[in-house]
Amino acid sequence: MIAYTVPLFLRGQVITDDLVPFDTRIGASRFQAPDMGKYVELLPLHSPGEMSDLYELSFDEILDVLAALGDALDFESNTHLQEAYEASLVANVLPTEMMKNSYRVLRPLFSRENVTEIADSQVGLDYLNGWVPQTLHDGRELRVRAFGSRLLHIPAGNGGLVSAVTILRSVITRSDVIIKAPSNDPLTAIAIARTLADVAPDHPITRHLAVGYWKGGDLAVEEQLYRPQHIEKIVAWGGMASVKHVTRYIQPGLELIALDPKRSATIIGPEAFADDDTLREVARRAATDIGVANQEGCANARVIYVLSGTDADGLADANRLGELIYQELVSLPDIVSTAPRYPNRELLDHLEASRLTDDFYRVIGGEQCEGAIVVSQFDEPVDYSPMLSGRVANIVPVDSIDRVTAAVNAYTQTIGIYPESLKRQLRNTLPLFGAQRLTSLGYACSVAIAMPQDAIEPIRRMCKWIVDEECDPATVVPLWQLARR
Repeated sequence: MIAYTVPLFLRGQVITDDLVPFDTRIGASRFQAPDMGKYVELLPLHSPGEMSDLYELSFDEILDVLAALGDALDFESNTHLQEAYEASLVANVLPTEMMKNSYRVLRPLFSRENVTEIADSQVGLDYLNGWVPQTLHDGRELRVRAFGSRLLHIPAGNGGLVSAVTILRSVITRSDVIIKAPSNDPLTAIAIARTLADVAPDHPITRHLAVGYWKGGDLAVEEQLYRPQHIEKIVAWGGMASVKHVTRYIQPGLELIALDPKRSATIIGPEAFADDDTLREVARRAATDIGVANQEGCANARVIYVLSGTDADGLADANRLGELIYQELVSLPDIVSTAPRYPNRELLDHLEASRLTDDFYRVIGGEQCEGAIVVSQFDEPVDYSPMLSGRVANIVPVDSIDRVTAAVNAYTQTIGIYPESLKRQLRNTLPLFGAQRLTSLGYACSVAIAMPQDAIEPIRRMCKWIVDEECDPATVVPLWQLARR
């Protein structure tokens, strides 16, 4: 059964011809999309010089278009978004209210204030709008400008916000953009592109955007498209296999910006146990970090290290915290978190096995697949910790922060920390082990676009930093005079 159609948005044109079927990632039904093998030649620009129209735009004009786009991204009235939402219910694991909310939060992303903040903090408006002068100590005059690139985006499909951020970042940098729609969020980027075409038909921003679907690993498409003469940078989100697959195409002239798979963690200091009110507040914050979007994101908490100690009193404190976190977790509002639609059966088997070994683990909840907290009764996480998902988290009591730093590595993205004093104590140490973002407990999944991501500044990386250099022989010693000395 064909559940929906994913058209090709080709620089303002919507194409629904030459349709072929594909399986959804969940596997319950199929969708159809144009055979990209027949259109791949049309995806890239014929010449990089065609990007010159983007540089005839002032940044104020870009802000005007994005603000109009944001105003039009009203879920209640935008039929493109409504169609994307209906498709997401088939393609995505997230439940109804959560998916609907992911579309309702798109409008403010494109406001003038938000776009200006992102552009200025992540690139610099001066560099986006013109040539920024600088004089070096040897007397040479530099003028530097940030130019956009010919980009290919392979975004993640864990919510509509990723597609919106992908388009926003590309427009800010004045880039030419091709987006490969993810199979578990097949229509959001296309819905935003079609809305852009509605509010700014035949505009340079519209003409430099293409969105379509092809199956990852389709060599007929990738070997023709993933070439330096067509694209200059690939921005790849997603799992290890998909990002590693892209690396086969990287060569001089084609750069990979990898927003690859990450894991996150939590550190709770002994201050959490100061009194009952404090402990409940800490539990509410930790439950939020676990539960947002049903723990589908890389920023979600999974392993929670608690500096309670591992003696009898410490274990009692850790177990009490686990009980409170579970209570808060199952009480989160539906737009934030629900029982998972598709629980991981292998994980549930591990959970039940842990329930039978109460000398080593205490399992709180999980009988109805609603989520669970596993409290280790010693200072080690469960051996299935990489599998934690669907609102299942592991509390690990420790005696020393050294047990925590040993668990931080290059795959550690976000660490939620309580209290703030502990975060300040650790902020110069945890990055050395690989941590990329330290945040207040409860805010792990409250991510601002106007800040670095995965320890890089992706918007700056999307730009080409071009130098116009002027050397006056009277000031800068010329090489041709060195032989005369």
